[in-house]
Amino acid sequence: MSATTLFESLAEELEERIHSGALSAGDRLPSVRQACLARGISPSTVFQAYYLLEARGLIEARPRSGYYVRKLRRARAAPLAAALQAPAPAAATEVVISELIFDVLGSTRDAEVVPLGSAFAAAELFPLAQLARCGARAMRQLPPRQLTAELTSGNARLLQALRRRYGQHDIALAPQELVICNGAMEALGLCLQAVTRPGDVVAVEGPTFYAALQALERLHLRAVEVPTDPRLGVDPDALAELLARQPIAACWFMPNFQNPLGALMPVARKKALVALLARHGVPLIEDDVYAELYHGIQRPRPAKAFDQEGGVLHCSSFSKCLAPGYRVGWAAAGRFAPQLQRLKMMSSLATAVPSQLALAEYLEQGGYERHLRSLRQALAASMARARALVLRHFPAGTRVSQPDGGYFLWLQLPAEVDTLALHREALEAGISTAPGQLFSADRRFRQALRLNVGHPDDARVEPAIAKLAQMAAQIQRRASP
Repeated sequence: MSATTLFESLAEELEERIHSGALSAGDRLPSVRQACLARGISPSTVFQAYYLLEARGLIEARPRSGYYVRKLRRARAAPLAAALQAPAPAAATEVVISELIFDVLGSTRDAEVVPLGSAFAAAELFPLAQLARCGARAMRQLPPRQLTAELTSGNARLLQALRRRYGQHDIALAPQELVICNGAMEALGLCLQAVTRPGDVVAVEGPTFYAALQALERLHLRAVEVPTDPRLGVDPDALAELLARQPIAACWFMPNFQNPLGALMPVARKKALVALLARHGVPLIEDDVYAELYHGIQRPRPAKAFDQEGGVLHCSSFSKCLAPGYRVGWAAAGRFAPQLQRLKMMSSLATAVPSQLALAEYLEQGGYERHLRSLRQALAASMARARALVLRHFPAGTRVSQPDGGYFLWLQLPAEVDTLALHREALEAGISTAPGQLFSADRRFRQALRLNVGHPDDARVEPAIAKLAQMAAQIQRRASP
């Protein structure tokens, strides 16, 4: 039996005992040593099982004491339901969002501010020192002429490593399909440019990642938002109705751990989405930067895996899972790869060779999967703790997402709480947030809030969440008649 099966089996057994009442709130779970001796398994297997239960909100770690069953009570805040999402507009909207984004998110660059509004996980979670050593070693070994020989095509070692990872998920790429870019945002922007013209309508999720709206605004495109379930992602039936009503040039969706909702589209929905768009001849730009950050036992497959027509332009990067700041991303652009290659040459020409070499060297050493396991465990545990704090402290009527991956929570607060006002008050107290209005072309979701929970070792985070909840309650009281 594999180690993965062992920890999943242990977690399921303990979860069943908790729900049946055999383990009650406050009961201490066996220590790691006791569990190892009783079951003949390794400490890492026990830790993985306990991390999984912690991510599900069933147990909690107490410093220097062990793991205990949490009290399963009716929460003040409830799981986020699709019915609570604001209805998506039927008509396309001109995008004018950048000024608000610049105004709100400028604070996330201040190290003194608690980064609940940031888009990045803590730098301490990544093997930056090892990457630096890999880069220095690779550059010493690089023949000087090769420094410019691969500028436009991308580093051959990195391309080979990426193709190998696609192959692990049974995705066969055409020889020239991969294009290395300066981060996922350049890849996504070039893909958008390759399949649209100014004035076109692009379907996005509602709510959607604000950087997608910025890209649409820059290219003078219009947005139409598709209803998006907080657990299941884009609704293919709603998209089908939209495609029947108006011409859509492209879709920009995030099927795996969508930002900001954290939604994960089931395989059946992904297949239905790809088939629907293929029938209509509409390209899908797939933003897949969070797929490696799953909290379960298996990486979710991208929509690209079900593409038979070359209509899915799959984009990702190392920025969220390995190397923030290195700005190395890519696109597997299907039948649009030639257009993307030309646009890349016309815009930035190339991606920095040292960054590519450092990543290629690191991937060849074989430590990537070990790093990812550690990162996933840290983020899953951090999300469980942060979500428990939201459930405990935020005003009654608050709804909160329950993602299976990534490091964002999406909150919907009571109607009296304007989260843009909450953001401004919190910023004065040294806490940044990402208010819901950033995630819609027409600035809906005024009661919603995205929280970054990807800073597990920052001692300021838990008090900041409690303080934010207190501020929300104060705004609610002031607004109530």
